[in-house]
Amino acid sequence: MNTPAVGAGCCHHLGRTPNRSRYLFRPGPKPEKTGDDSLTTPHDKTSVSSEDGVVCRQCLHGITSAAERKVINGAHAHTFANPEGIVFEIACFRDAWGCVYIGPNSPQFTWFAGYVWRIAVCANCHVHLGWRFSAVGGHFFHGLIASRIIVRDA
Repeated sequence: MNTPAVGAGCCHHLGRTPNRSRYLFRPGPKPEKTGDDSLTTPHDKTSVSSEDGVVCRQCLHGITSAAERKVINGAHAHTFANPEGIVFEIACFRDAWGCVYIGPNSPQFTWFAGYVWRIAVCANCHVHLGWRFSAVGGHFFHGLIASRIIVRDA
């Protein structure tokens, strides 16, 4: 069976994982450090203001805030192709609390040196929105597919 790759790299190994369902929609690990890159905050981030929010294009579920934009390797937006030749334009964000994750972290075909990736989907409708990239030491960011989100600036 030929499974198309949807991750940053090749995801053919996900189709052959015997206990694949145990990885589906499992939240990411809590980072060891706190601060701007923390998954946990003292206030609820699940409601995104309609004036300044990033929402899923499919269901309009709040994903993150425009204030969470992050510059990685000198740019906020990047264009990459995965090993299958599928081109993705992604925008980088510090956090994306409206996402859940599929599969284990993978170092294969990563687009950012020193980072592993994990597939990120909308927590509401489960459409593939991008990837969570994480590095040793707890640093992470999200690369969200530009065509699958709506950015509402204030």
